[in-house]
Amino acid sequence: MIVERAYAHVESHDEGEWPWSVPCVRGLLTDGLRFTAPVTFLVGENGSGKSTLVEALAEGFGLDPYGGSHEWRYASHRGKSVLGERIRFEAAPRGRRMLGSWSARTGFFLRAETALDALDREGFAPDSVSHGEGFLAAFRGKFLRPGLYVMDEPEAALSFSSCLELLGHLDQLVKNGGQVICATHSPLLTALPGADIIEVGDHGLRRTEWSDLALVDHWRRYLNDPRAYLRHILD
Repeated sequence: MIVERAYAHVESHDEGEWPWSVPCVRGLLTDGLRFTAPVTFLVGENGSGKSTLVEALAEGFGLDPYGGSHEWRYASHRGKSVLGERIRFEAAPRGRRMLGSWSARTGFFLRAETALDALDREGFAPDSVSHGEGFLAAFRGKFLRPGLYVMDEPEAALSFSSCLELLGHLDQLVKNGGQVICATHSPLLTALPGADIIEVGDHGLRRTEWSDLALVDHWRRYLNDPRAYLRHILD
């Protein structure tokens, strides 16, 4: 483990304004977010705030909020966010040196929509491959060292079999000393044994089991009988 808890202190803010109006952000301000496993999945509907949260966590660690490593912080047009600049971490023993020294920080922020641009900028995106192949090539060549790796919906570019390969890379990464925080909609990724799953929604933040996730239940029902869902949206 690199970090054990994330928190933020904001002396004065309007709870009716974004991002303070987002329930998971209010939960972070009130209780913080504790990490209990090397891989943490944040799961929630679109608009639940999980992407806002992972971007802030990445920025708080010193990673480029556009996507990339700490060496490229704010190299893109994206400036500091009001939440990201307030994020602080409580480090695990192995993470204290990283948080105590800017040059010692290792990690990467992988955003689905900017991943290949960020990887190309840092010299890791191979030419003449698909989006998904580029993702996997990055994991093979870049996501190796101990550090904090933050991901926002990495499954967006991946097929079923590629998601399985990604799980293998995540497993190897944490065995090498890495820590992963990942926002996802994927029931496949969240099934990783030993991962901590946090459901994000109107309730804020709460830990749950894979079998209790709403997305797992919906996929199971849909695959069993697609027409039970499609009849409500198709003429």
